[in-house]
Amino acid sequence: MLLAYLIALIVYTLVGCHLLWALLKMKPIAKGFTIGMLLVGLVAHAITIYPHIFTLYGLNFNLFNTASLISFYFTLFYVMFSFYRPVLSLGVFATPLAVIGLSLGYFGVAPYAPLTDISAGLELHIILSIAAYCMLLMAAVQALIVRIQIRELKHKTKQRFWVDKLPPLQSMESLLFDMILVGFTILTVALAVGFVYVSDLLGQHIVHKTVFSIISWLLFGALLVGHWKYGWRGRRAANMTIWAFILLAIGFIGSKFVLEMLL
Repeated sequence: MLLAYLIALIVYTLVGCHLLWALLKMKPIAKGFTIGMLLVGLVAHAITIYPHIFTLYGLNFNLFNTASLISFYFTLFYVMFSFYRPVLSLGVFATPLAVIGLSLGYFGVAPYAPLTDISAGLELHIILSIAAYCMLLMAAVQALIVRIQIRELKHKTKQRFWVDKLPPLQSMESLLFDMILVGFTILTVALAVGFVYVSDLLGQHIVHKTVFSIISWLLFGALLVGHWKYGWRGRRAANMTIWAFILLAIGFIGSKFVLEMLL
């Protein structure tokens, strides 16, 4: 798996350098090169993490494997959005995260009890949960960028990197709510499936994870309703997205860190 890891690492690094160079030098981004290379990187990434997660003893979703899978989905979603939206420049954030997640999954070691003899419903819950976290992570990063763009426009700074180099604010906000809607929908289904198939919350030490996830779900839902009914956008939408994702991350990544690394 070393070869696949090195291929993915080199591809993500090359694409990230190309995107950064294009933004700094105000050069056009090579769409075919960027998407084509990232597809190669994603295949190599999948080959790298597959044996770490699908073991002979069951599924291994430890902290590092989960981080690697999240970065994989993050990059995959970015590529999918890039096919029909002008968001190639956002890859300058996707590629470093992909490198970090890939490396954590390859080198990281954490104690973990493999998931064996789990039902199809529970497997679906796990897959949907990770997909929802990935999409909402993208939304949180997008919200942070929107927040910075608003600040540059408000203060009328001379060096407006985020405004000049990235898509217009209106397009960025539209993309933000697309991400939130998709992520919220997946999270809703994941929570519903979890309540049906997950038993003994206390015994599995996931009460805190469930509570944080529900609070985050309520915040995202309130934001979508507020945007639809009251036209919420701009700084309020960005701030709510960031805080809602922080709660989701505390419930998911935080609980895994405490259970696997501290306890």
